[in-house]
Amino acid sequence: MKKWHRAAVAAAAVTTLTVTLAQSSPAFGSSHDREPSYTFAVLGDIPYGPAQISAFPKVIAQINADPAVQWVDHLGDIKDGSSVCSDAYFQTIRSQFDQFKDPLVYTVGDNEWTDCHRTNNGGYNPLERLAAIRQLFFPQPGHTLGRHSAPVISQAGQGIPEDVRWERADVSFAALHIVGSNNSLAPWTGNTAPTPEQAAEVLARTSAVISEIHDTFATARQHHDKAVTLLTQADMFDPTVTDPTFASYYGFQPIVQAIARESAAFGGPVYLFNGDSHVYNSDNPLAAGSKWLSFYGVSQPVQNLARVTVDGSTGVSNYLRVTVNSHAPQVLSWTRVPFTS
Repeated sequence: MKKWHRAAVAAAAVTTLTVTLAQSSPAFGSSHDREPSYTFAVLGDIPYGPAQISAFPKVIAQINADPAVQWVDHLGDIKDGSSVCSDAYFQTIRSQFDQFKDPLVYTVGDNEWTDCHRTNNGGYNPLERLAAIRQLFFPQPGHTLGRHSAPVISQAGQGIPEDVRWERADVSFAALHIVGSNNSLAPWTGNTAPTPEQAAEVLARTSAVISEIHDTFATARQHHDKAVTLLTQADMFDPTVTDPTFASYYGFQPIVQAIARESAAFGGPVYLFNGDSHVYNSDNPLAAGSKWLSFYGVSQPVQNLARVTVDGSTGVSNYLRVTVNSHAPQVLSWTRVPFTS
């Protein structure tokens, strides 16, 4: 049975988390297994609305039936931005997530907590909703969801169990809690600025994300990995926004600068998968000539950073099948797989 890299097990032990390797899925291998290739699925911003909620079990069954897929990443936004953030709804999605047969890494989105202050979302305190999400979807920190759970390195010791990282063959991965609404700095209903509690949460989570980025690249360098892959909800480089304002994006600046700094110092390709903007896109957001360089205060182009936005929202009709080939120069390749009717 293949296992995640021993670093995940060691880190789990340090944080007193119990990692039962016998429960690990064969999907997750050591960075020293030198597998020639493997495949995982990525989707996000789904299910949105009653029709997709009803159809989501079929989506899961289709991914389960895909013989190539060995684990799944959900990039967050498990509901649309205009529906109620109820415990009952969260439990429905958790029950559906439990039907994935492979390990499932869930990256938290803004629709399930950050935006729950909205009246049409139920007028919740977003921090209370975040606590509910963590309790329900991360009951065993250091383990993925899915029928065949696998160990991961978790930031549960910092109170952020959803930030996780792992290795598979020659690639280091990290799932990072970065959300839309200016990384949760957009004022809540009835306010004109972030509350002190809101700002404190963002500061702590951003610090943890930057630490996770650093640790992921440090591991990749130490183990001579061929690539680094980051997964998050927020689209920090939305191509549909022609004239972005710093007031709407400043919450992302330290994170983008950390990604740029670490990517530039890494010898191989770096991949960033995100949801949020709902329309498939593949680009190099910090390449020479990009408007985002000066916008975020990045002094030098980062040519080896590639970004992929997955389809989402009410029009989503596919999931992304990503293949890793450590012998290929670009390491990762992907294709959109249409949902079956």
